[in-house]
Amino acid sequence: MANANAGEGRYGGMPGRDPGEPHRTATSLELLFDLCFVIAVAQASGGLSTSVAEGHHTTGVLRFAVVFFAIWWAWMNFTWFASAYDPDDVPYRLLVLVQITGSLILAAGIPLASDTGDLRVVIWGYVVLRTALAVLWLRVARSDPLRRRTALRFAVGVTGCQAGWVCTLLLPAPARLPAIAVLIAGEVAVPVWAQSAGTTPWHPRHIAERYELFLLIVLGESVAAASEAVHDAFGRNHSAAALYLLAGGGLLIVFAMWWLYFAKPAHALLSTTHRGHRKRFTWAYGHYLVFAAAAAEGAGLAAYPELVARPAADWFLPSTAGAAISLPLAVFLTAVWTVHVRPHPHGRIERLAFPVGTVAVLGAAWSPAPALTAGLLAAALVVVITLAGEPRSGLR
Repeated sequence: MANANAGEGRYGGMPGRDPGEPHRTATSLELLFDLCFVIAVAQASGGLSTSVAEGHHTTGVLRFAVVFFAIWWAWMNFTWFASAYDPDDVPYRLLVLVQITGSLILAAGIPLASDTGDLRVVIWGYVVLRTALAVLWLRVARSDPLRRRTALRFAVGVTGCQAGWVCTLLLPAPARLPAIAVLIAGEVAVPVWAQSAGTTPWHPRHIAERYELFLLIVLGESVAAASEAVHDAFGRNHSAAALYLLAGGGLLIVFAMWWLYFAKPAHALLSTTHRGHRKRFTWAYGHYLVFAAAAAEGAGLAAYPELVARPAADWFLPSTAGAAISLPLAVFLTAVWTVHVRPHPHGRIERLAFPVGTVAVLGAAWSPAPALTAGLLAAALVVVITLAGEPRSGLR
C-alpha cells in the first residue's frame, strides 16, 4: 500500500505517519512479516506439545514461555514501529526483510531450544531481528526532530539489550536463567522509558487490526496442530469416537476463542481520547498471555492423543491429558477478559460470566471428553456474552 510519506521516504527521510489517517490497513510487507512468523509460532507450539506428551511439563512450559516471548516481543515491537513510521522506501523494505530473515533463524533454533534448552540459534535470530529495528530507530532520530529523544532511547535500549543477549552465550549454564530474566525485564522496560520522552504517532485502528491478524495466525496454527494430531492418531489405531470428540471439541474451542476476542472493538480502547498512556501499555503487554495461551491450546490439543495412549506412570493422572486442553483455554479466557473485554462498558452478567466460565473450563480436565466439554462450556460463554451485550458493541 502506498502512503502519503512514500515520496519523502525515497530520499532517506522517515517522518511519522498521521495517527488519524483514514482507511489505514496492514501493508503487504506487514502481512509477509506475519506469515513468516507463523513458522516460529508453529515450532514453539510443537516443542511445547512434545514436552507435555513426554511428561516434561514444567521444563516444557518454561522453555515455551521464553521462546514465545522472543517471538511475540520481536513481532510486537515492529508492529508498533511500523504503525508510526512506514515510508515504504528501499532502505525500509530491506531492513524489514532482514528482520524476517532473523525470524526464520529464530524459528530454526526453536526445536533445539525446546528439546535441550540450547538457546544459541534462537538468540542469534533474535539479535538479527532487533538490531535491524534499532537501525530503523536511528533513521527516525535523523528524520523526526520532534521525537528524536524517543527514537534515540529506543535505539540505545534495543542495542544494549542485544549486547546483553549475546553475553548470555558466554555465561555458565547456572547463570543463564537469571540473566535471561533480567534481560526480559530490560526489554519490557525499554518502550516505557523511550515513550516517556514522547509518544510515537501510531494508528489505533491499524494497531488493533495487526493484533487481530496475529491472533488469527495463532488460532490457525492451533487448528493445524490439532488436525495433524488427529490424523496421526488415526494411523495408530486410536479410538475413532475419542478422536471425533477431540476434533469436534477442538473446533468449538477455537471458534469460541475467536468469537470472544472479536466481540469487542480493540481500537476503541487504544484511542487517546478514551484511555491513558499506561492503559495502552497494559493492553499491549497483556496480549502476551492472549497469544501464548492460544498457541499453547494448539499444543495441548496436539498432545492429547499421545497422553491418553501412554501407560500409567507416576507423573500421569487422568486429569493430566485434560489439563493440557483446559488450562491454556482458562488462561486465554482470563487474559482476554482482563485486557480486552473488561475495560469496555459491561453489565453484571458479563462481569460474572467470564470468571464462572473460566472455573468451569478448568473443571473440564476431569471430564471423560475434556476437549468437547471445554468446547461446550466456551460456546455457552459465547452465548451468554452475546445475549448480554449491547448489539452495537458486538459483531462487526
